[in-house]
Amino acid sequence: MQVNYQYQLVAPIGQDFAPEFTPVYSPQQMLEMGVFEGKYCNDCRNEFPSDWFSNAKISARSNASLNYFGVKSRQPLSVWQQKGWIFGPDPRGWFQWYCRYYLGRRLPEVDSIQIKRWRAFSRHAGQIRANCEPADIFCRPRQRQALLQWSYDPLI
Repeated sequence: MQVNYQYQLVAPIGQDFAPEFTPVYSPQQMLEMGVFEGKYCNDCRNEFPSDWFSNAKISARSNASLNYFGVKSRQPLSVWQQKGWIFGPDPRGWFQWYCRYYLGRRLPEVDSIQIKRWRAFSRHAGQIRANCEPADIFCRPRQRQALLQWSYDPLI
């Protein structure tokens, strides 16, 4: 999907995040827990550390049963493109940006946009708290899966 794209890693892996960006899970943890129906980064896995994928739930085709909550909760990349949700040099969207950011790439303008999007996504946690009993982790599973896919704690 992306050919000959190069970037510099200027921060230590998993460190020196913007103060307002506090993701709960690393990309590796997210992939191991089950995100994006197992269909993510399939065409760019070589860019990321191989250990991220050693226990990842990956599939050549979308498979909702691979998701942590076992529900379909993503839209195709084409929808993200149509809605203008793809920013900067990351054609796979927010998670690709997060993977690169986690590795140490910093692009201040793009990072600012993506971090604002991440912060805005927290509204889903508020909806779960307002509509679900604290112990009912299966209440609103699509929203919980979506929170996980944005590195928020879905078990709030």
